[in-house]
Amino acid sequence: MDKPFSPSSEENKQPILEVIAPRLTSARSVLEIGSGTGQHGVHFAAALPQLRWQCTDVAYHLPGIRLWIEEAGLPNLPAPLELDVDADWIDAFSGTDYDAIYSANTAHIMSLAQVERMFTGVGALLPSEGLFLLYGPFSVDGQHNSESNALFDRSLRLRDSLSGVRDLRDLERFAAAAGLALEADIAMPVNNRTLLWRRR
Repeated sequence: MDKPFSPSSEENKQPILEVIAPRLTSARSVLEIGSGTGQHGVHFAAALPQLRWQCTDVAYHLPGIRLWIEEAGLPNLPAPLELDVDADWIDAFSGTDYDAIYSANTAHIMSLAQVERMFTGVGALLPSEGLFLLYGPFSVDGQHNSESNALFDRSLRLRDSLSGVRDLRDLERFAAAAGLALEADIAMPVNNRTLLWRRR
């Protein structure tokens, strides 16, 4: 089996790192939801050796992530764990000591109900003042920040009617119910954004 490779992950890993690194200086353990290929996890763990980066994804993606992790051989990047927001993942990860949670390009491929479950789990797992860093394309009040994002949203919904670019107002509602507050909304390349949520 060859390592999976995502061109977009390769392109955005450094811009994302430059945003999240200053905000993780006191973090010791980060949980990544939906690691995909594993490229982000390897890049971030190598750049941030002071913290333990835990990759997760649904079972289908774990073999590919494992290939990236094994090749990297980083002491702060353990084997990936299975995490499915449709399963009882809150109980499975309860008792852990993650002081930050990260997820990239996941919300728009989940259903809205799955996004809500992700926020619920994040709120349950994070300690007070813990950070949730969410990267991807987002709309605000139904308005996209570019024509390309509007086209992307339509293509997602044509492929799967339950997916689509998520609106910040929905995320704020889910976050409030989970005890999270939006601390920063950072513009990123290619019309994406990094949303930083703080556990209250």
